[in-house]
Amino acid sequence: MAGKQRLYRISFMNQGQKYELYAREVSHSGGMLGFIEVGKLVFGEKSTVLVDTSEERLKQEFAGVERFYVPVHAVVRIDEVSKAGPVRITEGGESGSKVTPLPFYTFGGDGRK
Repeated sequence: MAGKQRLYRISFMNQGQKYELYAREVSHSGGMLGFIEVGKLVFGEKSTVLVDTSEERLKQEFAGVERFYVPVHAVVRIDEVSKAGPVRITEGGESGSKVTPLPFYTFGGDGRK
């Protein structure tokens, strides 16, 4: 007897863009410290003729990927949801956004600023 399958909406930053995907598996990565492991991606099956270019781009980008790893500092939000919505890529500096990315500090090779 199988229980209800969980579904997660994962929002994370990647190269200045915010990715929003749906997946069945999300966990901290035991083998890779500082990463979130995401598996079993879910893409909406559209029954209409209208094609969502953002979703098609994400399907191509993640084609053949069984699981991927996102650095913890890039994760914006992870929600458990009841059903999948549209997957999308938006610009990170989107107007009206209430999410502010954390500042990233880099240090020289000797550990000093």
